[in-house]
Amino acid sequence: MNKKIIIAHRGASGYLPEHTLEAKSMAHLMNADFIEQDIVLSKDDVPIVIHDIYLDDVTDIAIKFPNSKRKDNRFYVIDFTFDELQTLQVTERFNPATGAQFYKNRFPKGKGNFKLHSLQEEIELIQGLNTSTGKNIGIYPEIKEPKFHQKEGKKITEIVLKVLSDYGYKTKKDNCILQCFDANELERVRKELNSKLFLVQLIEFKEETKKLKHFATFADGIGPWYKQILSEKIDGKFRFTSLVSDAHKLDLTVHPYTFRADALDEFSSFKEMLETFLIDANVDGVFTDFPDLVVSFLRNM
Repeated sequence: MNKKIIIAHRGASGYLPEHTLEAKSMAHLMNADFIEQDIVLSKDDVPIVIHDIYLDDVTDIAIKFPNSKRKDNRFYVIDFTFDELQTLQVTERFNPATGAQFYKNRFPKGKGNFKLHSLQEEIELIQGLNTSTGKNIGIYPEIKEPKFHQKEGKKITEIVLKVLSDYGYKTKKDNCILQCFDANELERVRKELNSKLFLVQLIEFKEETKKLKHFATFADGIGPWYKQILSEKIDGKFRFTSLVSDAHKLDLTVHPYTFRADALDEFSSFKEMLETFLIDANVDGVFTDFPDLVVSFLRNM
């Protein structure tokens, strides 16, 4: 993987509700290199593409099944069958307590007719579009909360690996990157389950950035939070931690998350943000809600 890659984060989620087939079709049209799938199991062991183990911040579950929440007042994907999940309307992400839309200038909450779908359905869509368009866009699945699933008696990792294998994703050549935040589980994928896929260890906490040598024993890359790459800003110029160079010395690719044109934090523009990471910090690719803007930026580099 020598060229910089663009990963459509939950699809073209800056434009359409995240993880809908419509958002994935749009990401494919925009020529992202990879399209991301977060995966959670249903009650009947169907791998569902949704960002969280919860339903109440992206669907109308609280209206359709008001009595099905757990003691923590959350509604869990794992408590519903695939058929039940398909009756829900998917919407733009919102705060379940207040009902307020998370990114207020994105697709209006509650509008349209969007549904949940299975990993199999999404793979068939992407592979079908690859056939009909002549493109070869990859998939970038994430195993969500493996410990939670295992506590519930579910083998999420084995189920996901079987689906990937059934659809031809078995080795590093097969245009599939598998990611997980749980390092123990990703190591198990490589060493115990003998997966030959390209594996990326996601990194959330600062202390994890010190474990690169260990990650390199089973993973091919890391996916850090982008702020873990930034050190300070001096005279208008960003300085960096050693994370990218340390990873590259261990032959680990670096794909930071998440690049949003409508959440710039310390950057004056999306262009400045992309220049800072893709050029100055020399990362290998980015997760973005706006794949078209990154395609355009790289084309004009």
